Amino acid sequence: MTMSAVRVIDMERRVVAHPSALRVRVTVPAPSPRPSASNPAPEGPRGEGELRSRTTAPDWLVRCFAMALGIAVFVALWAFIAKFGRIPDPLAVFREAVKIFADPFYRNGPNDQGIGWNVLTSLGRVSIGFGLAAALGIPLGFMIGRFRFLSDMAAPIVALLKPVSPLAWLPIGLLLFKAANPAAIYVIFVCSLWPMIVNTAVGVRQIPQDYLNVARVLNLSEWKVFTRILFPAVLPYMLTGVRLSIGVAWLVIVAAEMLTGGVGIGFWVWDEWNNLKVDHILIAIFVIGIVGLVLEQALIFVARRFSHGAGT
Repeated sequence: MTMSAVRVIDMERRVVAHPSALRVRVTVPAPSPRPSASNPAPEGPRGEGELRSRTTAPDWLVRCFAMALGIAVFVALWAFIAKFGRIPDPLAVFREAVKIFADPFYRNGPNDQGIGWNVLTSLGRVSIGFGLAAALGIPLGFMIGRFRFLSDMAAPIVALLKPVSPLAWLPIGLLLFKAANPAAIYVIFVCSLWPMIVNTAVGVRQIPQDYLNVARVLNLSEWKVFTRILFPAVLPYMLTGVRLSIGVAWLVIVAAEMLTGGVGIGFWVWDEWNNLKVDHILIAIFVIGIVGLVLEQALIFVARRFSHGAGT
């Protein structure tokens, strides 16, 4: 190989090794024009947009279908279990429910009344016990959350009594009041108290300390601190405690009335069991569930309205 050929090869290597030879040219596509009346957007295959709009169902329709499907599956399982003869089938329970709700407010004596009177009596007991618990539990929750010394005093008492079974309080109520009706109200009162105290106190503790420091600088009275700072901020927590308490109260009253007797949906369930009317017991179970659901949804609605008003 001659010297001139070596020089030519060396020059070619230098040209290729130059950094400019390694640069990559990037081509950015031009943005497509926005669709307008004069320049419409390109369409896909014919009928694709129409097919998509037809196959997409609204959310509420999907939810309704899911709920209807869940109810259908539940009824089907119920009918399958009823074939073994342990419980009545759905059709038999429905026919008996039509008879019961044809006259739900009859009276044939002090212990023989329609299911409507029993539900109203239970709701009356729940409202009294729940109202007393709210009147005491909410202010206690504010004080426990506001003052650290009271919080330390109440912590062991709440931790000790909160897990106690509701029916464990019933003998104490019978001992104190010597009657079944006030004893049942007493059980509702005790069991509804703890969720209100705990949730209200937690809401007070969640308030930023800067708000309270500003209140001290401005020399605001304790009443103004409560009305201007504490109450609006604690309201969502307090309503959560109220909702939990009403659920506990409605659960407890059924069990308490089974033991105390008299008029009430719990006593009605126990009385129908003594008469071996299982279909009436199933009807009572559905009634208890529907009433509890209505109470919970009503309090959720109130909580949303008040929480929205507090935040505006």
